[in-house]
Amino acid sequence: MEILLLGIYSFFVWLIFFKFRWLPWNFVSQVIVITIPAVGLTVLILMLNIVAPSSHDIRVVNYVVPINPPVRGLVTEVPIEPNRPIRKGDVLFKVDPAPFESAVRTYEAQLAQLRVQLVTATASSRNLQEQLKGASAQKESVQSELNLARLRLQQYKELADSGAGSRFDYEKAQTDVRNLQGQLASALAAEMQARETLGAKTPDGEQDEVAKVKAQIAAAESQLANARWELSQTTYYAPTDGTVVALTLRPGAMAVPLPMAPAMNFIENEQWILAIYKQNEVRAVKPGQEAEVAFKMYPGRIVKCKVDSIMWATAQGQLPIGSMNPAGGVAPVPANSLAVRLLPDGKDKDLFLAAGANGAGAVYTEKAEMIHILRKIIVRVGAKLDWLILKLH
Repeated sequence: MEILLLGIYSFFVWLIFFKFRWLPWNFVSQVIVITIPAVGLTVLILMLNIVAPSSHDIRVVNYVVPINPPVRGLVTEVPIEPNRPIRKGDVLFKVDPAPFESAVRTYEAQLAQLRVQLVTATASSRNLQEQLKGASAQKESVQSELNLARLRLQQYKELADSGAGSRFDYEKAQTDVRNLQGQLASALAAEMQARETLGAKTPDGEQDEVAKVKAQIAAAESQLANARWELSQTTYYAPTDGTVVALTLRPGAMAVPLPMAPAMNFIENEQWILAIYKQNEVRAVKPGQEAEVAFKMYPGRIVKCKVDSIMWATAQGQLPIGSMNPAGGVAPVPANSLAVRLLPDGKDKDLFLAAGANGAGAVYTEKAEMIHILRKIIVRVGAKLDWLILKLH
């Protein structure tokens, strides 16, 4: 672009000083002719870098999800192929489910046995309640008979002492009182034993034995739910649309839930287009502004974009706590730089871009829009130059 402007300027200098000779070609005019383009181009470029900042480091990055199997097991099937489109919900791989099915059956049997124990404990509790009612009724009945027997004993004693009654009847009444006292003591012991057994309750009012079995059932249900979940994880599905590039997992391998050793790396289709700028270049950049990018994988094509956001945090701006240094953003950003996220716009929304694609482009702010055309020409000239493959082998 600068060469083009210099060419146009040189043409007018030739017309003024040599063709029509409107002005003399002397030392003063020569200094002026040389100074004007130098100063003008410098000011123009500096203005463009503010109102339409360009970047020669525009990169396409994709989310990469490490696939870590939640359960450990022998891989039995890997139905996908590398570098092929994968839809959300497609099976990525399967782990031998036999050990997990066995665990589910074991916990189901334990749960069924505990439920039988709960029925038995509940029935036993009801039986104890009936026993308590029976013991209480027996005690009251014996108490009534004992009161009557004592009354009769007193009457027989008075009759025997006065000579009006039989001594035998008095002794028989004494025997009856002693028998009833023994029966009352037995009924009281039975009632107390039933009360003590039923009195052992939890804070919720349940009998200890019933509460104990219910707690065992809750634990067994939790173990069964976990076993069923582990069984469901023996088949791993694609979390979203994407591809698997380097597929090394094969049937017969052991899948291990280790974060540092994923079974495969799943590359999502969702992409970020990042334009890397020096920190002082983005002071006029705002979300929603127009942008253009020329990717080397599409020589001569201008991809229309919109500014989505500016990533205001980098790794250099984070204080590491501990021995690990956290990385900011979705891709490494050079020191003293900021990344501007661009979104394809218009007809380029569905344009395929390879993860790692590189290009150059510019963002057009709302300032000095009359000179944006110069930056657009520069971007388009650069896009045409991408057709050239400069190598000798």
